[in-house]
Amino acid sequence: MKLDHTGIAVRDMQEAITFYTTILGGKLVREYSNPAPGVASNIAVIEFEDAHIELLTPTSADSPIARFLKQRGKGVHHIAYRVDDLDQAILDAKEQGLTFLEDTYRSTPFGRRLIYMNPRHSHGVITELCDYPNA
Repeated sequence: MKLDHTGIAVRDMQEAITFYTTILGGKLVREYSNPAPGVASNIAVIEFEDAHIELLTPTSADSPIARFLKQRGKGVHHIAYRVDDLDQAILDAKEQGLTFLEDTYRSTPFGRRLIYMNPRHSHGVITELCDYPNA
Protein backbone atom coordinates (compact mmCIF):
# COMPACT_ATOMS: atom_id res chain seq x y z
CA MET A 1 0.00 0.00 0.00
CA LYS A 2 1.24 3.47 -0.79
CA LEU A 3 -0.08 6.99 -0.58
CA ASP A 4 -1.97 7.79 -3.81
CA HIS A 5 -3.32 11.30 -3.33
CA THR A 6 -4.84 13.81 -0.94
CA GLY A 7 -8.29 15.23 -1.63
CA ILE A 8 -8.75 18.87 -0.65
CA ALA A 9 -12.18 20.51 -0.37
CA VAL A 10 -12.12 24.06 -1.71
CA ARG A 11 -14.73 26.77 -2.16
CA ASP A 12 -13.13 28.54 -5.14
CA MET A 13 -11.64 26.12 -7.66
CA GLN A 14 -9.81 28.69 -9.79
CA GLU A 15 -8.25 30.37 -6.76
CA ALA A 16 -7.10 26.98 -5.48
CA ILE A 17 -5.70 25.93 -8.87
CA THR A 18 -3.76 29.19 -9.05
CA PHE A 19 -2.29 28.65 -5.59
CA TYR A 20 -1.23 25.04 -6.18
CA THR A 21 0.21 25.73 -9.64
CA THR A 22 1.66 29.24 -9.40
CA ILE A 23 2.78 29.34 -5.78
CA LEU A 24 3.60 25.66 -5.13
CA GLY A 25 4.67 24.76 -8.68
CA GLY A 26 2.27 21.93 -9.38
CA LYS A 27 0.92 21.16 -12.84
CA LEU A 28 -2.80 21.03 -13.61
CA VAL A 29 -3.20 17.72 -15.44
CA ARG A 30 -6.96 17.26 -15.51
CA GLU A 31 -10.24 18.94 -14.66
CA TYR A 32 -13.54 17.09 -14.76
CA SER A 33 -16.97 16.86 -13.18
CA ASN A 34 -18.46 13.78 -11.62
CA PRO A 35 -22.25 14.21 -11.46
CA ALA A 36 -22.86 10.75 -9.96
CA PRO A 37 -25.16 10.63 -6.93
CA GLY A 38 -23.08 10.63 -3.78
CA VAL A 39 -20.22 12.41 -5.55
CA ALA A 40 -21.55 15.52 -7.35
CA SER A 41 -18.30 17.45 -7.55
CA ASN A 42 -15.84 19.21 -9.82
CA ILE A 43 -12.33 17.82 -9.55
CA ALA A 44 -8.97 19.29 -10.54
CA VAL A 45 -5.91 17.04 -10.42
CA ILE A 46 -2.65 18.80 -9.61
CA GLU A 47 0.54 16.83 -10.12
CA PHE A 48 3.84 17.38 -8.35
CA GLU A 49 7.11 15.56 -8.92
CA ASP A 50 6.25 12.58 -6.74
CA ALA A 51 2.62 13.11 -5.70
CA HIS A 52 -0.69 14.56 -6.71
CA ILE A 53 -3.67 16.19 -5.07
CA GLU A 54 -7.31 16.43 -6.06
CA LEU A 55 -9.09 19.72 -5.50
CA LEU A 56 -12.81 19.17 -4.90
CA THR A 57 -15.76 21.58 -5.13
CA PRO A 58 -19.41 20.58 -4.83
CA THR A 59 -21.81 20.80 -7.76
CA SER A 60 -24.95 20.40 -5.66
CA ALA A 61 -26.08 21.32 -2.16
CA ASP A 62 -26.40 17.66 -1.17
CA SER A 63 -22.93 16.68 -2.40
CA PRO A 64 -20.67 15.07 0.23
CA ILE A 65 -18.18 17.87 -0.47
CA ALA A 66 -20.87 20.50 0.23
CA ARG A 67 -21.67 18.79 3.54
CA PHE A 68 -17.97 18.60 4.39
CA LEU A 69 -17.45 22.32 3.66
CA LYS A 70 -20.49 23.22 5.77
CA GLN A 71 -19.43 21.05 8.72
CA ARG A 72 -15.64 21.38 8.69
CA GLY A 73 -14.77 24.15 6.26
CA LYS A 74 -12.22 23.98 3.46
CA GLY A 75 -9.16 21.79 3.84
CA VAL A 76 -8.08 18.17 3.64
CA HIS A 77 -11.11 16.04 2.82
CA HIS A 78 -9.53 12.60 2.47
CA ILE A 79 -6.30 10.68 2.07
CA ALA A 80 -6.18 7.93 -0.53
CA TYR A 81 -4.01 4.83 -0.40
CA ARG A 82 -3.28 2.76 -3.49
CA VAL A 83 -3.55 -1.00 -3.09
CA ASP A 84 -2.67 -3.74 -5.55
CA ASP A 85 -6.19 -5.22 -5.61
CA LEU A 86 -9.07 -3.22 -4.16
CA ASP A 87 -11.44 -6.17 -3.79
CA GLN A 88 -8.83 -8.18 -1.88
CA ALA A 89 -7.90 -5.19 0.29
CA ILE A 90 -11.57 -4.77 1.23
CA LEU A 91 -11.87 -8.46 2.14
CA ASP A 92 -8.66 -8.33 4.19
CA ALA A 93 -9.81 -5.22 6.05
CA LYS A 94 -13.24 -6.72 6.75
CA GLU A 95 -11.54 -9.79 8.23
CA GLN A 96 -9.91 -7.39 10.69
CA GLY A 97 -13.31 -5.94 11.64
CA LEU A 98 -13.13 -2.77 9.54
CA THR A 99 -16.19 -1.45 7.78
CA PHE A 100 -16.65 0.65 4.67
CA LEU A 101 -19.12 3.19 3.39
CA GLU A 102 -20.42 0.65 0.86
CA ASP A 103 -22.28 3.22 -1.22
CA THR A 104 -18.97 4.93 -2.05
CA TYR A 105 -17.59 1.95 -4.02
CA ARG A 106 -17.18 3.11 -7.62
CA SER A 107 -14.93 3.57 -10.61
CA THR A 108 -13.86 6.97 -11.92
CA PRO A 109 -13.92 7.89 -15.61
CA PHE A 110 -10.12 7.49 -15.55
CA GLY A 111 -9.98 3.88 -14.36
CA ARG A 112 -9.50 4.25 -10.62
CA ARG A 113 -11.66 2.02 -8.44
CA LEU A 114 -12.24 3.30 -4.92
CA ILE A 115 -14.10 2.96 -1.67
CA TYR A 116 -14.09 4.99 1.55
CA MET A 117 -13.43 3.35 4.88
CA ASN A 118 -15.69 4.21 7.79
CA PRO A 119 -13.79 7.12 9.38
CA ARG A 120 -14.39 5.79 12.89
CA HIS A 121 -11.59 3.29 12.22
CA SER A 122 -9.08 5.92 11.09
CA HIS A 123 -9.43 8.41 13.94
CA GLY A 124 -11.84 10.63 12.02
CA VAL A 125 -9.76 10.82 8.84
CA ILE A 126 -11.72 10.00 5.69
CA THR A 127 -9.62 7.25 4.14
CA GLU A 128 -9.95 6.05 0.55
CA LEU A 129 -8.58 2.77 -0.73
CA CYS A 130 -8.08 2.64 -4.49
CA ASP A 131 -6.54 0.68 -7.31
CA TYR A 132 -5.99 1.08 -11.05
CA PRO A 133 -6.82 -2.35 -12.50
CA ASN A 134 -6.26 -1.35 -16.14
CA ALA A 135 -3.05 0.61 -15.63
